[in-house]
Amino acid sequence: MRRIFITGASSGIGAALALYYARQGDQLALLGRREAVLRALSDSLPVPARNEGDEGISQAVTQAPAHSIYALDVRDRQALHDAAHDFLRDGPVDIVIACAGISVGTLTEELDDFQVFEAVMATNLNATVATFEPFIAAMKQRGHGVLVGVSSVAAVRGLPGAGAYSASKAAVRAYCESLRVELGPSGVKVVTLAPGFIQTPMTAHNPYKMPFLMPADIFAGKAAQAIDGGISYRVIPWQMGWVARLLRLVPDWLYDRVAVRRKRKPRSSAR
Repeated sequence: MRRIFITGASSGIGAALALYYARQGDQLALLGRREAVLRALSDSLPVPARNEGDEGISQAVTQAPAHSIYALDVRDRQALHDAAHDFLRDGPVDIVIACAGISVGTLTEELDDFQVFEAVMATNLNATVATFEPFIAAMKQRGHGVLVGVSSVAAVRGLPGAGAYSASKAAVRAYCESLRVELGPSGVKVVTLAPGFIQTPMTAHNPYKMPFLMPADIFAGKAAQAIDGGISYRVIPWQMGWVARLLRLVPDWLYDRVAVRRKRKPRSSAR
């Protein structure tokens, strides 16, 4: 049984990963803003099993509570650290997944969007750092552990109308790469996931075509393979990985001409 800490667990990719790992018999810490949703998710998940002898016969029994829930906003660094230390009190943590994120349209010319920029960067980038902070010392001491950051294919090239999201996800990728090199000699792995279009509430209202759209549960299985393998960087689905490679090769003048016609994600206040 592994112990896994997941932010953004109340919906989307985070919830799909929680279900996947619970089915593997792992013990989870589930973090999100909505306590009722987290509790419902926790109650619906399989619980880890342990073996107990009964007159020499081993049988699987379940224990409750199996999973821990923490209702908080990941932009509250102290609350995030408190949750991490609480989960650590029950034993070492094997995998930490910083999955919380905001995806909204933004325009620099709209002065009110500055606060949205701040919220997106605080949630997508700064909270990733704050999520990892409490676990690194213990993982280094054990010489074992995996830290997982969630970037995006949107990090490859800046998307019009999505400056905050593209910038935040590009920063997550660069940050995780730096951290991977820093921690490499210690035995601690850093995995960066770059989802393409995944069926989640975050993508449900996108007003444009989403090629290679993948169900969240399928994504979770493929992400877990990358995490278990300690893969440094993985685009999911693989078809979007080829798209990302091609986008890097497109000259700026051609990219600008094509991207300017792309439909944009609607602006919204960050919540």
